[in-house]
Amino acid sequence: MKQLLAGALSAFLWIGCPAVHAVQPDEIMADVAKEARARDLSRELRCMVCQNQSIDDSEAPLARDLRLLVRERIAAGDSDSQVIDFLVARYGEFVLLKPRFNPHTLLLWLLPPLALVGGGLALWTAGRRRSKFPDREDRDLLKLTPEEEARLERLIAAETSPERPA
Repeated sequence: MKQLLAGALSAFLWIGCPAVHAVQPDEIMADVAKEARARDLSRELRCMVCQNQSIDDSEAPLARDLRLLVRERIAAGDSDSQVIDFLVARYGEFVLLKPRFNPHTLLLWLLPPLALVGGGLALWTAGRRRSKFPDREDRDLLKLTPEEEARLERLIAAETSPERPA
């Protein structure tokens, strides 16, 4: 009975609880709309310590400082783009989890589609090459002419005959 109760409780906690974020209660803004904006912006910004986590998910002290800075800028009346521009000016493009499309990040944005197209072309070329040269059993190049078959039979017969001189 205890195991069943423990299993039910853990299932309830696992299913019933929302995703846990690193945002502390003292960071949350009183205005719900501004807090939602802050959360949205925090999900777009990279933690400089964890590097592949947003500052909304990171528990690093620097991420906390960035979350507070975002909330300060929102409270001061900045728009979302102004907050992002401020952080990019201060920390560089690396602070964005999804970099902007500009000449500096052109290779970053174009390399994945180019790699997919290149891989597709390589597969297409390999398929065409394979269809030009079917399996060995089907190749006409490996078939012997009647003259070659007769000569092969004579050679095999000569090699296996008992009258062969030593």
